[in-house]
Amino acid sequence: MSKTMKNTEGSHCARSRLGPEKSTYVTASVRAFVSARSGARAAACAIVYGRARVAAGFAVVALMIVSATLVMAGDDHADESIDAIVLSETSVRNLGLELAEAVEVDFEEVVFAIGRIDHIPSKHAVVSSRIAGRAIDVNVIPGDRVKRGQVLVRVESRLPGNPPPVIALEAPISGTVIQRHVRQGEPVEPANELLDITDLSEVWAVAKVPEQEAGRVRVGSKARIRVAALPDELFEGELIRFGTEADAATGTLEAIFRLSNPELHLRPGMRAEFSIITSFRPNVMAVPRDAVQGDPTNRVVYVEHFELPNAFLKSPVQTGARNDRYIEIRNGLFPADRVVTKGAYFLGSAGAGDMSLKEALDLAHGHEHNEDGSEMTPEQQAAREAESQAASGRGRKRQGPLALFFGVTTVLFGALLLLSGMKHVRDGRLISELSDLRSERRRGDGEDA
Repeated sequence: MSKTMKNTEGSHCARSRLGPEKSTYVTASVRAFVSARSGARAAACAIVYGRARVAAGFAVVALMIVSATLVMAGDDHADESIDAIVLSETSVRNLGLELAEAVEVDFEEVVFAIGRIDHIPSKHAVVSSRIAGRAIDVNVIPGDRVKRGQVLVRVESRLPGNPPPVIALEAPISGTVIQRHVRQGEPVEPANELLDITDLSEVWAVAKVPEQEAGRVRVGSKARIRVAALPDELFEGELIRFGTEADAATGTLEAIFRLSNPELHLRPGMRAEFSIITSFRPNVMAVPRDAVQGDPTNRVVYVEHFELPNAFLKSPVQTGARNDRYIEIRNGLFPADRVVTKGAYFLGSAGAGDMSLKEALDLAHGHEHNEDGSEMTPEQQAAREAESQAASGRGRKRQGPLALFFGVTTVLFGALLLLSGMKHVRDGRLISELSDLRSERRRGDGEDA
C-alpha cells in the first residue's frame, strides 16, 4: 500500500475518531502538528496554560463577588441615607413629635356620616300660665339649671282684688332653661309659652346616613361621635331608631343615637361627625391616621430609627381600609415599628434635619462613616487619614459610577480569562489527540515497511 493511500486512511481515521464536528479543524491541524516532534509536549503546555487561565478567571470573578459582598455588608446605612431625617433634641421638642407602635388590632369597618345634636322630645317641657295677667317676677334666664317644682315666674292675675291674686309658675321638670319668651311686666296669656326647659343629661345625636350605606347599619350599632365645638372630647352612642322617611334632596336617612351627657357639654344644634361601626376584622396591622402622609399614590410613614436617637426613616407603605382612628397597613411595616403620629406632616418638611446622617452615625458608633452613612473600608480609612495629614479637609465620597465601571470591566476581564482558558484546554486536548494519531501512523508505517 502506498504512503498516499495510508495518509488518506489516517485522515479518515482521525475524522471518525474525533467526530464530524471537529473533522475540519483536525484536517487543518494535521498539517501543523502531525509533523511536529513535540506534539505531546505542546498539548501538555496548552492544557496547563488553559487551566491556569481558567483558574485566574475564577479567581477574578470570586474576588469581585467577595468584594461586593463586603461592600454590601458594610453598607448597612447606605439605603437609609436618602430618606433618613436626623433631628436635634430641640427640633423634636419644637415639632412636638409623638410616636405610636404599629400593632395588630381588631379593625373596625365604619360608615362615615355628619349630623347634629338634638334634644330628646320626651325630655322637653314648657312653662305657661293658666290665667291671663302680668308677669311681675321672672327668676331665670336661658342656660340656668332648674329643679322640678322650683318657682320660675310669678304672674299677677287680672281678676279684681286688693291686691290682685298672684300665682306662681313652677318648673314641670328638672333641666336647663333653653329659651325665655317673657319679660318682667309683660302681659301674659294662657296660650303663650313663657319658658322652654330641656333635660340635657341625655341627648340625641342625629346622623344623616347616605342611603347606599344605610343597609350596613343596624339598630344597636355603636358609633364614635365627634363634635366640632368640643374637639378634645369623644362621645360614644348606640343607634336606637331610624327616621321615618328619607330626605330626597340630600339622599340621606336619619339615624338616631342616644348619648349620655352628664357634664351638659352637648347642646342642641351642635354639628357632629359620626363613625358608625358595622363590622370587625381581627389581626389587622394598623397605625393611627395621623401617621400616614403623602398623596394617595405615594403613602409614607416616618419610622423611628432602631439605633440612632432622634432619627426617622421615610418608609413607603401600602394602605388599605381606614376608619376614624386607624389606617390599615398592608405592606411596608413590621409589628412594633414606632411611627411618628403627631408632627408627621411637619417632619416631612424638615428636610435632612439639623445634622447629616454621617454625623449622627459617627456620634452613635464612635467611628467615622462615609457621607452616605455606609461603613468605611480599610482603603477608605487609609485615604481619609492621608487626606487629613495633607490638611485637605475634604472627605472622600464614594464614586458610584466609577466603581460600577471598574466592577463591570473586572467581571468582563474575568469572563474573558475563563473563555480563553477553556479554549486553550480544548486546543491542548485536540493537539494531544493529533499527537496520538501521529504516533499511530508512525507505527502503521513501520509495520508496512
